[in-house]
Amino acid sequence: MNLREKTLAFAVGGLVGLTVLSFGLRAWLWKPLKAIDKQAAGYRAQLKAVQNERLAYFAAEEAVKRLTQRTFDDTVDEASAKSGETLTRQIIQCGLSEADFTRLPVGPRKPRVLVPRSLGGRPYGASEIGWSVQGDGPLENVVNLLFVLQESPYLHRVEGLDLAPGDAPGQAKVRFQLLTLVIDPAPVVEPVDLAPKITLASPERRWFDGIMQRDLLRPYVKRPPPPGPGSSGPGAAPPAPSGPDALRIVSLSEWLGQPEVAILDAGHQKTTRYKTGDALAGGVIVMVDYRALPMPDKAGLLSNSRVILKIGSEYWAIERGRTLAEKYKLALNQVPENLPKP
Repeated sequence: MNLREKTLAFAVGGLVGLTVLSFGLRAWLWKPLKAIDKQAAGYRAQLKAVQNERLAYFAAEEAVKRLTQRTFDDTVDEASAKSGETLTRQIIQCGLSEADFTRLPVGPRKPRVLVPRSLGGRPYGASEIGWSVQGDGPLENVVNLLFVLQESPYLHRVEGLDLAPGDAPGQAKVRFQLLTLVIDPAPVVEPVDLAPKITLASPERRWFDGIMQRDLLRPYVKRPPPPGPGSSGPGAAPPAPSGPDALRIVSLSEWLGQPEVAILDAGHQKTTRYKTGDALAGGVIVMVDYRALPMPDKAGLLSNSRVILKIGSEYWAIERGRTLAEKYKLALNQVPENLPKP
C-alpha cells in the first residue's frame, strides 16, 4: 500500500469514526433531552389544568354571589318569614282573598353542593325551603298571581302547578309549591334593587288575556237528553243520584284549623262540603293528609293532599282531584303516624 492509499484509508476511517461518534453522542444527549421535554409538557398540562380550575372556581363564585343577591335572606328562619310575607303580599296585590289560600311550609331540605371545593376554597351549600300553596278565586286574579310569581326577581321556582276549574263559572282553583334557596355560607355581596321590572300593568300581562276570554277552564257539561213523554211538569221524576265516578274532590282546604272536603257532583253541578267524622264513600272521614306523597298510579308525580277514610279496620285514601271511585287502600307504611295502626 503506497502513501496515497494509506492517506485515503486513514481519511475514510476517520470519517466513519466521526460519523459513529456523532451518532453515539447524539443518542447519549438526545435521550435526556426528550425526557426533559416530556416532563416540561406534563408540567405545562398541569399548569393549564390549574389555571382552568381557578377560572372555573372564580366564575362559579361570581355566579353564587349573583344568586345570593336575589335570595330572601341568609338564614332559614328569616328567609322563610320573608318569603311567606312576600307571598301573602302578592296574593293580596292580585285581588285575591288571603283567607282563601292555605300556605304550608316546605323544607328545609339539603340539595347537592353548588360549587365544588377548589384550590382550598370552601364549597357553598344551600338549604331549600318554601311553601305549599293552594286556594281559589276568580280566574283572572289567579292568572295575575301566577304572572306575578313568574316575574318575581327573587331566587325561586314554582313547581307542581295544578290549575283547575272552581266551584262556580269564572272561578279557578290553583295549587303549587313556591321554593327558594338559602345559601350557606352566604358570601358578602352588595345589595341590589329587587323591584320587579315587569308588573301587572306591563304589556306582557296582556299576553295571557286569552285564558279568561275563552274561559279555557270551564268544565265540559254534557247536554241533557230531550225530555220524554211525561218527563216534565209537576209529576216529573227527580234526577237520579250520581255515582262515585261523578263525585270529584275539588278542594281540601283548612279553615280555622279545621279541614274541609269539597266534592263536586259533575252531573248536577253541585258542590257539597264534608268535615272530619262525616260518612263518605262507604267509610268515615278521619283526616285530611297534607303530606307530599307519590301519586298511586303516576310514577314521578307528587300529590300534596288527600282525604283519608276508615272503612272497617282499614284506611283508604282519595287524592285531591280524583273521584270517589278512585279511592285506594293505604299500605301500613303510608298510614300517618297520628292514626292508630289497623
